[in-house]
Amino acid sequence: MYYVYLLKLKGNSIYTGSTPILKDRLKRHQNGLVESTKNLRPIKLVWYCEFNGRLEALRFERYLKTGSGQAFRNKRLI
Repeated sequence: MYYVYLLKLKGNSIYTGSTPILKDRLKRHQNGLVESTKNLRPIKLVWYCEFNGRLEALRFERYLKTGSGQAFRNKRLI
């Protein structure tokens, strides 16, 4: 299983990511081991979704990072 997730960061910005092991990835974010979020802690998991395949998860993650994906995220997911 693969997960796409959204984190709310300091300053109310949103981080979008994907991972096969959600619990471990969240711990890495919380402990400052992820370069892109280490200075934006504390973090809060606000949404996640499980996918059967890696490619499916990566495609949805990429979509959420587009302009229309961000609009969808803001209207429907958070």
